[in-house]
Amino acid sequence: MQLIGMLDSPYVRRVAISLHLLELPFEHQPLSVFSTFEQFRAINPVVKAPTLVCDDGSVLMDSSLILEYVESLGGRSLMPNDLAARREVLRLTGLALAACEKSVQIVYEQRLRPAEKQHQPWLDRVQGQLLSAYGLLEQAVESAPPPLAPQQISQAGVSVAVAWAFTQHVLPGVVSPERHPALQAFSEQAEQLAAFRACPQ
Repeated sequence: MQLIGMLDSPYVRRVAISLHLLELPFEHQPLSVFSTFEQFRAINPVVKAPTLVCDDGSVLMDSSLILEYVESLGGRSLMPNDLAARREVLRLTGLALAACEKSVQIVYEQRLRPAEKQHQPWLDRVQGQLLSAYGLLEQAVESAPPPLAPQQISQAGVSVAVAWAFTQHVLPGVVSPERHPALQAFSEQAEQLAAFRACPQ
């Protein structure tokens, strides 16, 4: 298998870390949807990261769909079987992915759109959504931190830690670590795991 995309994307990184946790071998091609657009398009005409090239040449995209496939392939899941536990993992993963999406929207608005065309009410709205997502994640992690042991970590643990690190990297100062101490501590612990160290942001 080949995983296509840069690890500075939280979507690529969550897949890469999950593949390591599932002990599935893969080759990583760090292609950018910007600087190596044509090379990426030769693999996937949609140019969407992450892209997974399966052993038979099939091309998959969207991190959640790729994870569904590789878990079926590996015969192991980062999702719990218990319904209540699974619902909570899905809830936290959804919040983490929403935080990633809102972070990306802010970055694109501020860095790709000309300053005179930026729309501050839109930025304010997106930032409010971002802060709401992290507020809910802080409450959840403070009350019941997801497990981080390699054999116990769920997709919630992976996605929450990846999302937090991504936002802190691309939007420093927007989401205060001091106001989110549980998330900050959780992320720091997660980044010490071998699977995370193998996929540095």
